[in-house]
Amino acid sequence: MRRAYGVGRVVLAVVGVVALLGYFDYVLGFAAFAVYNYFSYFTVLSGMAAVIAFVAGAIIAFTRAVDPAWLDWFRLLITTYIIVSGIVFLTIVIQSSSRDYTIEVPWSSQLLHFWIPSIALLDWLTDAGKTRLPWKTTAWVMLVPGIWGAFTLVRGALVGWYPYFFLDPAQVSGPLETLLYSLVAVVLFTGIAAVLTAMSRRPRRRTPRPE
Repeated sequence: MRRAYGVGRVVLAVVGVVALLGYFDYVLGFAAFAVYNYFSYFTVLSGMAAVIAFVAGAIIAFTRAVDPAWLDWFRLLITTYIIVSGIVFLTIVIQSSSRDYTIEVPWSSQLLHFWIPSIALLDWLTDAGKTRLPWKTTAWVMLVPGIWGAFTLVRGALVGWYPYFFLDPAQVSGPLETLLYSLVAVVLFTGIAAVLTAMSRRPRRRTPRPE
């Protein structure tokens, strides 16, 4: 069973690389798009980290019956990040109709925002080799988004470009609405991380030992 998870994670890593390359090729089709802005998207950064997590998870699954704590700590954070990215992107797509513009969802974006997070979540929920993580793990979940958010706001004010409309005060009603969106994101990050932590702490069935 662990080998099956290992194979699945290798496949996910390959799909992740293909999706990232496909999405890079897609955004290059926009004449006004600067290449370096590609690496400003939280989805892209978390997608890259997810590839690393899938590869590390595959190696451990092939060699050990139970994950080390550091791996599942890393997997929990990355799984949380890609799930939140998917939820936020879906919300943006839904809201685009009320803002008089259309957002395309190419195959690469579908993989990054929907399919990979869904399968990663399924992996987390069904993997019996997870470590029982402490609740304090959730305290780390906002570290990376917090740093990314602060950098993005400062950089956006300097260069006049934001990866997501709700971070740009000019595209919403003002700083207060940006703050409101940010608070919703905090709730999503911490809530999903708490659920994933709870799933790692579920009692496991023990195989009876022969007498």
